Amino acid sequence: MRRTVRLLTGTAFAVAAVGGAVAPAYGGDGVSLEVYPSTVVPGGQVTVNTDVCGDGGSAAGDASAVGAGRFTLAPSTHEGDAIGQFGVPPSAQPGTYEIVAVCAEGGKKVTGDLVVTLAAARQPTYPRGSVKTGVGGALGPDPVQTAAGVAALAVAAAGGTWLLHRRARGDGI
Repeated sequence: MRRTVRLLTGTAFAVAAVGGAVAPAYGGDGVSLEVYPSTVVPGGQVTVNTDVCGDGGSAAGDASAVGAGRFTLAPSTHEGDAIGQFGVPPSAQPGTYEIVAVCAEGGKKVTGDLVVTLAAARQPTYPRGSVKTGVGGALGPDPVQTAAGVAALAVAAAGGTWLLHRRARGDGI
């Protein structure tokens, strides 16, 4: 029993040590600058936010790498985030650019990446029209098939009624 406990404890410590060594590195204290959208076309608008500056904190942003210059991150009502916006110049070249923000109090620096592409991200396509399952869709695109289905139902109803009527009269069915 003690051997099993020691084995499990040793394994847990090993996993914790490896997990700490492999943890991702971010700017600041384990946080980064969120850039939305992270991929944009030249001329697009970008919003950045961070919570590293604390409640009511503000920051100075720098998007000079992409040619947008400096901008301000002001306190937001959303969970103590500081939020700011800037426009990507229409002359921006495709590539990955580092966006930087420095907190007004404490001077903490956080970074985030912005990808500029020439083609806009594809919008999802949604299905159109009726479902081609062979069942349902009585008002589907083919009126001949709809009329044939209605006729088949009418014949079945008439035949069922006739059989039930004969049975009720005692005609031998």
